[in-house]
Amino acid sequence: MVQNLSVVGLGKLGAPMLAVFAQKGFNAIGMDLNPAFVDAINEGRAPVPEPGLQEMITANRSRIRATTKMEEAVLESDITFIIVPTPSGEGGFFRNDYVISAVKEIGAALRKKEGYHVVVITSTVMPGSTGGVIRQALEEASGRTVGEDLGLCYNPEFIALGTVVRDMLFPDMILIGESDDKAGGVLETVYRQSTESNPEFQRMNWVNAEICKISVNTYVTTKISYANMIADLCDHLEGADADVVTSALGADSRIGKKYIRGAIAYGGPCFPRDNKAFAALGRSLGANTDLAVATDVINSHQSVRLSRAVAKLNKPGAKVAILGLAYKPNTPVIEESQGLALAEQLLADGYGVSLSDPEALESLSAASLPSGATVEADPHAAINKADIVIVMTAWDAYRQLSAGEFAGKIVIDPWRLYNQGSLSAAENHIWLGWGSKSAN
Repeated sequence: MVQNLSVVGLGKLGAPMLAVFAQKGFNAIGMDLNPAFVDAINEGRAPVPEPGLQEMITANRSRIRATTKMEEAVLESDITFIIVPTPSGEGGFFRNDYVISAVKEIGAALRKKEGYHVVVITSTVMPGSTGGVIRQALEEASGRTVGEDLGLCYNPEFIALGTVVRDMLFPDMILIGESDDKAGGVLETVYRQSTESNPEFQRMNWVNAEICKISVNTYVTTKISYANMIADLCDHLEGADADVVTSALGADSRIGKKYIRGAIAYGGPCFPRDNKAFAALGRSLGANTDLAVATDVINSHQSVRLSRAVAKLNKPGAKVAILGLAYKPNTPVIEESQGLALAEQLLADGYGVSLSDPEALESLSAASLPSGATVEADPHAAINKADIVIVMTAWDAYRQLSAGEFAGKIVIDPWRLYNQGSLSAAENHIWLGWGSKSAN
């Protein structure tokens, strides 16, 4: 039975994976080229911010350690998970540079090791990669052939920043693209020990698993854009309320309630790029993937929709406070931030813009801060100075703001954090509903 695991890449996903494995009784060794990440793990500190991660590392220090040496990680484990970046490259395709580099180092280490070893690609890759360039690089570097003494699996995670630990413990499904039954069986055994939700195991060949991964995210983004399209319609029809419509849609089991509520555009490090990669794959194969293209077009329209709402409510020169830059609550990540996208649009239209967020301000750099925008760490100060307040991220801290703080302000609340009746009672307060013509 496998007891020793290694995880290559100790970033936003790799560090939680290492901690979860240790929590479930495995001896987990992490490998990363960044000595700061390695030192953090060895000193019992979380290398990245993620709810629950520090507590899990603290509770399992005896089973967790890290190194900058790939050979050490491979020789002291039976299965190695690779969870390194696969950034978008030309045309929207994912680049395999970091995966290939890791695979070559793993292969070189395996030349010094006897016995069976499983290599698991957890990073998201384009369909055809695992059985193509990745397998080739692994076999050439190791001097082994995938099969009897070397397993190769594609096993992407379905998680979201801010809930990574929970998502790893309670997955709906475990997707395994396997070189053979032996490799897939080893990986399934690991997950049966490390998960708590009795997930459904879907085992298949590499390419089917690769297609499945980007298809899941593309389907979810389609639902998000569909809900936003309905909300956009409801903005223009008297008496229409998108929440009423989408609640009824979600009651149909063919549709379901998840991700079918109008709000703002999707962002973050996965959804936008996976959707673009799906469309790019279709173009390269001559397959029609226009649905993914349309999803992206509707998503891009949401910033325009918000800026138009602002223009109807106040003239250029008015001050707008944007509350929320993180792409979702409980993470400081601002990749594809809809708050920043809206700020750029409003600044171009001539509005004054201030930005606030409980965690993401530290992620802002001189390059990512929109020219002309100001930053307010205190949301109360941002609200106080604004004519219009737009809540872009559904942080709990924003839910707790009282109605009185919005007195005299126009509030655009895409997430419906606030009770309309309570807010409307505030002196001189105007509340703009989202996806609800009757609330305008």
